[in-house]
Amino acid sequence: MKWELILSGAASGKKNMEFDMNLVRNCTEEQGFFRLYYWKPYAISLGANQKESEINTALAFENNIDVVKRPTGGRAILHAEELTYSVALPLSYGLKPREVYEKISRALIRGLSIYDVRLSDAALESEQPDFGNILKQQSGMLCFASTAKNEVKFHGKKIIGSAQRKIGGHVLQHGSVLIGDYHTKLPNFLNLNEEEKKILEMELKEKTTEVETVLNEKVDYKRFEDAVIKGFEEEWEIKF
Repeated sequence: MKWELILSGAASGKKNMEFDMNLVRNCTEEQGFFRLYYWKPYAISLGANQKESEINTALAFENNIDVVKRPTGGRAILHAEELTYSVALPLSYGLKPREVYEKISRALIRGLSIYDVRLSDAALESEQPDFGNILKQQSGMLCFASTAKNEVKFHGKKIIGSAQRKIGGHVLQHGSVLIGDYHTKLPNFLNLNEEEKKILEMELKEKTTEVETVLNEKVDYKRFEDAVIKGFEEEWEIKF
């Protein structure tokens, strides 16, 4: 199995999602891809089955924020101060999709710890929430308002969010490692009244944390990338 590392830098929401889909389409039975990237301009991504009508697209565009659909599931995310990853892998690799999900999360946890020992308390969520009930609530519009099993938390707060989809004989997974707190502004761009927006913003701040918040210092993005890459190599026992 040959693994290819792709450091694609920053791109628009549309280009980033097209790039991830192209990885799946070009993934052979003997090849896997691990990609790290950013968003320029910032972007709101919606889960594949989420309605764009939930977003105030006019306000987003006024603030130079893209709105794009993800090919994977999950709910809305404001991609801003984060490191985003994607993995494309053939099912012939021998792991079930849920096993891929867990292994990627463990790799990211290793990366956090390699970057700074103070992040070593990051851990997998052990319980699967009742998403049917969550989606009936307003906070169900927000990906980071809840934590799925095997997503990554730090002291009870979500720090990495991921989504996965099986496409043909391949798995596509991508996710956001929160570095700064700009993502908590997402409720401002929802079609809700001001009181509802404030409640959801408070909920995001209570349920999420970020690398810079934990460390109380600015992140060196290049060194952070290197740490995540090393964590992936160690967990998957590969060398890019």
